[in-house]
Amino acid sequence: MPQGLQLSQRLTQSLVLAPQLQQSLALLQAPTLELKALVEQELQQNPVLEETPASEVDSQDKYNSEPEKPIQSADPAEPPADMNLDPAAEKSASEPADDFQAEFDRLVQLDQEWRDHFAQTNLPARASAEDEEKRQFMFDSLVASTSLQETLLEQVRESTLSPALWPVAEMLIGNIDEYGYLKATVDELAFSTSLPADSILSVLKVIQSFDPSGVGARDLRECLLLQLERSGQQNTLEYRIVNEFMDALGKRRIPEIARGTDCSLEDVQAALARIARLEPRPGRAFLPDNDQYVLPEVFVQKTGDDFVITTNNEHIPHLRISNTYKDLMARGENSGEVRNYIREKIRAGKFLIKSLHQRQQTILNIAREIVHRQRDFMLKGVAFLKPLTMVQVAGVVGVHETTVSRAVSGKYIQTPQGIFEMKYFFTAGIQTASGDGMSNTSVKDMIADIFSGENTGKPRSDQEVVRMLKEKGIVIARRTVAKYRTELNILPSNLRKVY
Repeated sequence: MPQGLQLSQRLTQSLVLAPQLQQSLALLQAPTLELKALVEQELQQNPVLEETPASEVDSQDKYNSEPEKPIQSADPAEPPADMNLDPAAEKSASEPADDFQAEFDRLVQLDQEWRDHFAQTNLPARASAEDEEKRQFMFDSLVASTSLQETLLEQVRESTLSPALWPVAEMLIGNIDEYGYLKATVDELAFSTSLPADSILSVLKVIQSFDPSGVGARDLRECLLLQLERSGQQNTLEYRIVNEFMDALGKRRIPEIARGTDCSLEDVQAALARIARLEPRPGRAFLPDNDQYVLPEVFVQKTGDDFVITTNNEHIPHLRISNTYKDLMARGENSGEVRNYIREKIRAGKFLIKSLHQRQQTILNIAREIVHRQRDFMLKGVAFLKPLTMVQVAGVVGVHETTVSRAVSGKYIQTPQGIFEMKYFFTAGIQTASGDGMSNTSVKDMIADIFSGENTGKPRSDQEVVRMLKEKGIVIARRTVAKYRTELNILPSNLRKVY
């Protein structure tokens, strides 16, 4: 053995999640649309699973009508008590491997437990040729959005720019970011391409004449000036302010700008209002559509004095075990390899169906506890939101805190006050003078109301807000008010002042 090398043994402990438990946790954490994709993937991978046609789904959804024991685990890595994740243990506790009559009887018993999941014999109808044609037409009709760079390159080909300079224009456009700004200096581009700086600058001037107005600018000042020049406002007060007082403009030093331009405060403020209508990011219109369309996971409706809470099961496929494979299991002429394959696939399908039920019931139980604790919010609004922790909900629902965290992650709930992320209801508390706890979200809402009602000629300072909250029995530090004001996108008092 080479010198310096040696063999040694070391005993270590490691935590490995079983694949089925990993699948169960993934189903619990996935929002509705992601869950649908996961289930459809399982449908493709597991041949014994099939989706129940909509006409056969119970009119009263089983997830809401049939209580199911939620996933209970004292530890996030500990399997639920009613989930046997060890196939060997399951096999040893059951009948012999080749006793197919016993296996079939167990499937019949499972029928009774899970209602009509695989009592039906009809297979899902395949889409007709007309439906497939409509589907393909929809995909063919989708139009891809044009990027800012593609728009600029098209304008290069339509411009009076010499074709010999097109490569320079393409190089410049390649250095324009998604917001429409040139991210490299002319000197840097001249050094890297060995082209004369004057040639690059002349091509840049042509690009700056393209749409959108202000594109190709090297900073905000040039961007605003290009837009003002495009509209013929070179001789206006706003052009002079942007050109000569950009630093004071950014800090809203209105008296300083008024003295420098020899104009009244009213004229300067009117010019600033017109400057504010310019586009600081010309490429914004070409950014990808980042609007997120949420699908509520839970619905809360007020009926009389009570709230009815239901889960959204419309977009979750309803699964069952195919009777075709049940019949194959009942036959004795199949080989042992085929029987074992079908048995394992049915076990995987059973676990998936059970995990879906447990997921829905766990989310429903958590939502019920949220509504119970936040009843005042449901009735009166954000100002009555109470402090709530996941540990409190976990103790009532009977699951681990991390299970609550997974269950509410990315999920939305539709309430009489609007649609909120489920995590919204878990907030820290601020102690009031009366000893009651108040959610920091409610405090933030109060601060927003205070600032919205201020005199713009004399905006309130953070310290003044601290005093006003203290009069209402809420003791809070000035730095906390400043933090909440920043989160609310409210400027400091010196930048909010209107003369």
